[in-house]
Amino acid sequence: MTDARSIIAKIRDGGQPPPDDLRWFAAGLASGAVTDAQAGAFAMAVLLKGLNEEGRVALTRGMRDSGKVMDWDLPGPVVDKHSTGGIGDCVSLLLAPALAVCGAYVPMISGRGLGHTGGTLDKLEAIPGFRTGLNEAAFRKQMADVKCAIVAASVDLAPADRRLYAIRDVSGTVESIDLITASILSKKLAAGLEALVLDVKCGSGAFMKTPERAEALARSLVATAQGAGCMTTALITDMSQPLATAAGNALEVIEVMETLTGTSVNTALWDLTAALGGEALALAGLASDAEDGAGRIAEALESGAAAEVFGRMVVAQGGPADFVERWPDRLPSAPVMLEVPALEDGFVARIDGEALGLAVVHLGGGRLREGDKVNPSVGLSDLAGIGEEAGAGVPLAMVHAVTEEAAQAAVRAVQAAYVIGPEPPVEPALVQKRIA
Repeated sequence: MTDARSIIAKIRDGGQPPPDDLRWFAAGLASGAVTDAQAGAFAMAVLLKGLNEEGRVALTRGMRDSGKVMDWDLPGPVVDKHSTGGIGDCVSLLLAPALAVCGAYVPMISGRGLGHTGGTLDKLEAIPGFRTGLNEAAFRKQMADVKCAIVAASVDLAPADRRLYAIRDVSGTVESIDLITASILSKKLAAGLEALVLDVKCGSGAFMKTPERAEALARSLVATAQGAGCMTTALITDMSQPLATAAGNALEVIEVMETLTGTSVNTALWDLTAALGGEALALAGLASDAEDGAGRIAEALESGAAAEVFGRMVVAQGGPADFVERWPDRLPSAPVMLEVPALEDGFVARIDGEALGLAVVHLGGGRLREGDKVNPSVGLSDLAGIGEEAGAGVPLAMVHAVTEEAAQAAVRAVQAAYVIGPEPPVEPALVQKRIA
């Protein structure tokens, strides 16, 4: 007879429990049959000893099946993208409508800011009236009408993950690649996806700081998702510097709208959106290959079709009907703005992306404690990138703050995050590796 203690002991001693036992454990997390102490011991055992591929697939499937699994009846493939998080990463806001233009249906279940990284839901909630919590009927109607939605996970979606994630957070086991894999994929696969593309970040602004750790996570995610029956590829992408030139909720929405409307195109955002979208369209059979798919995504952005779908999504989720036309008037702005002067002349050699993210959090753009209210107006804009000239008259960034005191503290934090060198360095490649 299966019980939590024997499963924990098996992993603790370097063994691999049968798949049925791991599925039982996932169900027990949701039902309460597994206690908090047992869940914490399980997480620590997995962190220290690890699961094999069969075990990861079984745990992921069990966590997916611990709650409701969406089933779609739509006249096109259901696809999504997941990013492991970074600074200035607002690709989802561009990609979801662009994929919809290209014939995909995108039920994007997203998260809030975590640690130093921003959250897609927080960014969208900078738009007045935008609702990220939809009931199932509204979610299904929007998918049929608009073909994309970006929403929070409902309470009945992968409840085993919600419970285990909270325990990992307080038990020092967040870093386990096996548990990260099961956590990410259980929620995504519960959305009823046919294809998934993963953006695994690597660098100073990512959770995975080294190429080796990023590749290990990417391979675990791809193998597990495919083992669970979802066509998946991953791109390992650079997060040694912010992806956008802004970090902060409303400020990143501004950059998205500038790109969608052609006001001022951010090349890195555009290129990564096209690369990830190309992978998704190829997996879904909507493009002959990733290169063809990337071209289709670029056309959706360039033509304005993606902006039109974004506007329809905003309206469907409670935002202003004229947001695409009037976004500069609709987004909040901070009362205090200060330039960040460079402390020496030269070129930007390195950037501590995590430090920039934490500077935004301390301005009020993220959460220091669970339940903290986020101020959508604050953050950093006009961020200098690696290789750019720094020095007198060339600010490193602009701080947007509520008070002068908070702005001055952010200026010091940004200055400390930038390393200035005498020669321009080689800018890192945006896409570093493809895992399939």
